[in-house]
Amino acid sequence: MSVTMSDVLSIIKELVDISLVWFIFYYILKNIKNNLKLSLLFKGVALIIILKVLSDWIGFVTVGLLLEYIIQWGPIALIVIFQPEIRTILEQLGRSQLLGRHKVLTVDERERMVYEMVNAIDYLRKERIGALIVIERDMSLANYIDKAKKLYADLSSDLLIAIFYEGNPLHDGGVIIQGDRITCAGAVFPTSNSTKLNRRLGTRHRAALGLAEETDAICIVVSEETGRVSIAMKGDMLYNLTLDDVRMMLIDELKPKQDNDDENLIDEEEIYEDNK
Repeated sequence: MSVTMSDVLSIIKELVDISLVWFIFYYILKNIKNNLKLSLLFKGVALIIILKVLSDWIGFVTVGLLLEYIIQWGPIALIVIFQPEIRTILEQLGRSQLLGRHKVLTVDERERMVYEMVNAIDYLRKERIGALIVIERDMSLANYIDKAKKLYADLSSDLLIAIFYEGNPLHDGGVIIQGDRITCAGAVFPTSNSTKLNRRLGTRHRAALGLAEETDAICIVVSEETGRVSIAMKGDMLYNLTLDDVRMMLIDELKPKQDNDDENLIDEEEIYEDNK
């Protein structure tokens, strides 16, 4: 049985077709995982589908009918209710860096960046100056940058301190850092309605957690009232951190993914050797 060129081209097209479908599913699931609201929505939809299958199998006519109405009209309701989140994902699809974060920093650049930020945070917390510093990672923050005051300046502790100084008109907003540069200041972020936040915490903490719930950014907050430092990341807020805590977290989280994967592999190998 001979294989013609058309057969080969047909196989290649099918492989490309399947690969594109898997890539689209991977990209959607990746964004759902990084967005707390969408992950809850995804779980809710999955639960409804499972209940519909079970009701049909068991024979619950009334429950099955209600679920059928939900499945029929649910997509329209979801589009209306979650319109901001859907718009954000579509914007990220056009703007996000598919090959990684804005800039992969070298070891020296990463250490210098962390050094400058920690110095600024130390001064801000001692002087009780409120601050919100956001570090962009894989998910683009271009939507917030577009509405803020553009700077595109080299990162330095003096510049961060000057931005958040009380007399500066930009001190109320957040600073966004891309790579090792300050891209903008005065940025406004969505505030979180999470019940996990202490009611005494202000707008900066709610904005930091709100952004951390929707993106993979690192959000550093310095409290104006107490001088305490918090970090919102991966949909969670870590409170009352020391400078050493901040330094170690930043160094670890800003490592390229390959470095983290290599370290995890080394740790697993060490555990395996110890168990032997």
